Amino acid sequence: MRQTLDSVVSQSILPDKWIIVDDGSSDKTPSIIAEYVKKHDWIKVITNQDRGKRAVGPGVIEAFYKGYDTVNASDYDYICKLDMDLILPPDYFKALMDEMVKNPRLGCFSGKPYYIADGKQISEKCGDEMCVGASKFYRRQCFEEIGGFVREVMWDAIDCHRCRFQGWIAKSSDDENIRFIHLRPMGSSQQGILTGRMRHGYGQYYMGSSLLYFLATAVYRMIRPPYIIGGFAMAWGYIKSFISGAPQQSDEKLINFIKKYQRRVLRVGKKQAIAEINQAKYKFWLKTHDND
Repeated sequence: MRQTLDSVVSQSILPDKWIIVDDGSSDKTPSIIAEYVKKHDWIKVITNQDRGKRAVGPGVIEAFYKGYDTVNASDYDYICKLDMDLILPPDYFKALMDEMVKNPRLGCFSGKPYYIADGKQISEKCGDEMCVGASKFYRRQCFEEIGGFVREVMWDAIDCHRCRFQGWIAKSSDDENIRFIHLRPMGSSQQGILTGRMRHGYGQYYMGSSLLYFLATAVYRMIRPPYIIGGFAMAWGYIKSFISGAPQQSDEKLINFIKKYQRRVLRVGKKQAIAEINQAKYKFWLKTHDND
């Protein structure tokens, strides 16, 4: 956590306000945060009671909104949901804002996450079409138009699809000046990485992903650690949810949009499918933002 705190307070452009939500920590978190609050008046802390368990997905977003609901969002041009297990490069926020200034359609943007293994930086292989959940940097107007985050697993993919559905662009970039270090590999923060992979499978089912597309992504994940079994865990999470009749998101238009995109990906690849969506939605975005 100190590494995250230090990397934020060392940014070339500092946040106007940083609200840290202590979601019931039982370790030294409160005293560490207090050190930084004392030194930096733009850092505020909100402390929640310990719910007695981790709540990945819904709990993350509930914590986010505990902070978000304390500010007048219209006072800010940009909003960032930031995890406390990252090391950001010093020009991170500046580079994201510079890119958004260049492209008014860019609604959600992030760098790519890497983790350290055997002294080497290993990419987490996040797709270019997704703004990474650990660091969701939003143009406020876009965030409001998509209705914010859903309180469910896969919130960090649903929001990107909502962006494109509304004509905005969501993406991440592997430029060296915005790569960041993830101090825990993605999906490993609760009960181990295999549980995380199964949770991802459920999340894809909840989002409305087609079975054929998701099985293809599970096969791809077999070549990433944990090899083979990680992909099987993802597939089982999806299939188990399907068999049990688990609930899915209720936005049928968005589900149809996602499935149409995924079918196109299987034919032409992600890069081409995203380019087609962004081109097709350009006139819609111009029409709805012609007075901006």
